[in-house]
Amino acid sequence: MELWFTEKQTDKFGITAKIKRTLHTEQTPFQKLDMIETEEFGNMLTLDGMVMTTEKDEFVYHEMVAHVPLFTHPNPKHVLVVGGGDGGVLREIVKHPEVEKATLVEIDGKVIEYSKKYLPSIASAFDHEKVEVKVDDGFMHIAESRDAYDVIMVDSTEPVGPAVKLFEKGFYEGISKALKEDGLFIAQTDNPWFKADLITKVFKDVKEIFPITRLYTANVPTYPSGLWTFTIGSKKYDPLKVREDRFHDIETKYYTKELHKAAFVLPKFVDDLIK
Repeated sequence: MELWFTEKQTDKFGITAKIKRTLHTEQTPFQKLDMIETEEFGNMLTLDGMVMTTEKDEFVYHEMVAHVPLFTHPNPKHVLVVGGGDGGVLREIVKHPEVEKATLVEIDGKVIEYSKKYLPSIASAFDHEKVEVKVDDGFMHIAESRDAYDVIMVDSTEPVGPAVKLFEKGFYEGISKALKEDGLFIAQTDNPWFKADLITKVFKDVKEIFPITRLYTANVPTYPSGLWTFTIGSKKYDPLKVREDRFHDIETKYYTKELHKAAFVLPKFVDDLIK
């Protein structure tokens, strides 16, 4: 008998993957967590039936969340990750020698626990000397922080459940206060095919708070539509004006210094969403 996992990305569309077995399933205090072994994408983490990451394509998302802001900021010493319990963004952050401390605040400790167990290639930096992990509410951590971080990365789920408040204007205002005077942040902002209104709203909200606001994209096959967006809000540094000597060699599979700027070249229908 064949077994398939299907994520209904809209009421009328979904993606499906053939699975070998279920590795773990649990209803945590916050969400339904499943770890499944798939034929095509290796081990896969889903939360509330939505694909969060897979062994095969995870590097695209994690590299683009981490390296674009970290190369944009000239001296990112203190970095915060909100969410990101699979550890992939942390793994990329610690590749940067300028980073002195990376703090991860994940609301659901079970995500960290089972990512370590079933996604070890992704969750490989939790014990790194630069890393501090807090199992706590990222929204409240932001609200209680002032002038604390050079870079903040919001690695959240899609805007459902506990992540809904991470897409509100008040949260971005809190981020601005939690950043230092020349700080910047990045948030994943879903896809333009099914969540166009969300992208427009978030971009407008961020632009009202940060003098430099940019949208960029990447291709993540297991995310809805495959075309994913990220929004940057910056107090001082423009990701399109990074000096050539700012880039240094790091091990990547997707991100390059050429792609850094190319990712901001948007298809017209996406660009139209933010005009």
